[in-house]
Amino acid sequence: MIFMLGRETLGQPVWTAVYSALSYVTAMLLIILVPKKITKTSRSDLGLNGWPTWTDIGLSPIAFIMSMILAAGLVALFSVFPWFDASEVQNTGFSIYMSGGDRVIAFLTLVVIAPIAEEIIFRGWLYGKIREKWGVLVSILIVSILFGVVHLQWNVGINVFCLSVVLCGLREITGTIYAGILTHMIKNGVAFYLLYILGV
Repeated sequence: MIFMLGRETLGQPVWTAVYSALSYVTAMLLIILVPKKITKTSRSDLGLNGWPTWTDIGLSPIAFIMSMILAAGLVALFSVFPWFDASEVQNTGFSIYMSGGDRVIAFLTLVVIAPIAEEIIFRGWLYGKIREKWGVLVSILIVSILFGVVHLQWNVGINVFCLSVVLCGLREITGTIYAGILTHMIKNGVAFYLLYILGV
């Protein structure tokens, strides 16, 4: 996208949202629409059976708080290393100096699309496939490490590693990824509010 559109254009909220949406949609299409004979993946395998329940909604804020406590502990532990910068800001592709329609586009991308897509990909498809072969604990560890690595920063990686551990636990408790999606939306919504509304 940078090569095709240039760094200046891609820095604009609309193009960042388009790029993010295309990335997520492409990944989900590969996972969901590839012929079932190849992937052998059903809606249930992705954790998308049924509809969200009141239990999913009730567990979400609790899971968010648990992930934040776990993340605070791990960040404190890693803060003893000189190469670890706990205050490094995550590059989401959106400028913090946005207003109006740009904020709406960023909100939809970061708080709605990203959690749904990432949960289907990581705690739905990937977790389900690894769990079949390696069991629950190994699957939680592998998926959470990969989820941290794809965020490309140590401090963010540790934070989302902790989030992923809790979200995998939610998948085990509920049998679906709906509580995980809601928890992920809460986390991204809080981060969006702090970064793009309050400017913290």
